[in-house]
Amino acid sequence: MVYDLFKSSLITMWPSLVIVTVTLITIRFAYLKNQRGPFSFYREFWTLISVVYMLLLYQMVTRVDINASSGINLVPFTEILRYDVHSELFFYNVVGNIALFMPFGFIVSAYVKPRKIWTNLFVALIVSGTIEIVQLNIGRSFDIDDIILNTLGCIIGFLGYVGFKAIIKHLPNFLKSDWFNNLICIIITICIFLYVLNIMGIAFR
Repeated sequence: MVYDLFKSSLITMWPSLVIVTVTLITIRFAYLKNQRGPFSFYREFWTLISVVYMLLLYQMVTRVDINASSGINLVPFTEILRYDVHSELFFYNVVGNIALFMPFGFIVSAYVKPRKIWTNLFVALIVSGTIEIVQLNIGRSFDIDDIILNTLGCIIGFLGYVGFKAIIKHLPNFLKSDWFNNLICIIITICIFLYVLNIMGIAFR
């Protein structure tokens, strides 16, 4: 269900994503050309991916489904404990909320480079709380459990970033070189392009 939500959001947002992506690439290219700044493909790639992820994330958390419920839950763990661990609803509402914010926690960590977990915790609480308030005003519900799960996902993202940095330090130099990172990002770009073409093909059939 989480993948279906992602795919439907991608199909819904593709016009905006194309415009935003082309706009950002064009402006960035113009900036580097005029400022004669150093160009690093893999750095530009991950920055763009982060922006696209943010757009898709906010599309997914603000969309209003036909069967969306409204209301306020201020009692922690009420919704989390309501689902059977092996059920599809548990995977969608509990695991999905955690998974959605894991990349967010990683991106925040990569940008802010916090020494302690408290920075990510603060950002996650503010952002997730804002999302819940907005959801309450667009026909969805305010759920304290969603804030807990989103924050947990952000913390896992932070831990993933810490682990990633630790692994990077012990890699051979050629694996940390610009040309190798550029090659990896080019391969990922091709895969994403083919995937998007396939999704768009399904959408237009």
